[in-house]
Amino acid sequence: MSFNNMADPRRQNKILRYKPPSTETNPTLEDPTPDYMNLLGMIFSMCGLMLKLKWCAWIAVYCSFISFANSRSSEDTKQMMSSFMLSISAVVMSYLQNPQPMSPPW
Repeated sequence: MSFNNMADPRRQNKILRYKPPSTETNPTLEDPTPDYMNLLGMIFSMCGLMLKLKWCAWIAVYCSFISFANSRSSEDTKQMMSSFMLSISAVVMSYLQNPQPMSPPW
């Protein structure tokens, strides 16, 4: 047993477990991308629903996916899921009212 301790150069008292830096002490470490994409998704969803613009509804779905992909597991998922469902409903409602393929906006 003492031979095993002699061959191991690591010092047990110097080993520290990694703890990620908390965002409470340093708020600059928080990534605002999911929040911005969530807000953009809701804005484009409302434009898609109110103005019946299919490209706005598809951009809302895209923003919702980005928001979901970049979010942390500790965040509240209610707002994210409501944004996602709002964007899906914008796509569905825009195609229910006019089932023609989407025309380019230019």
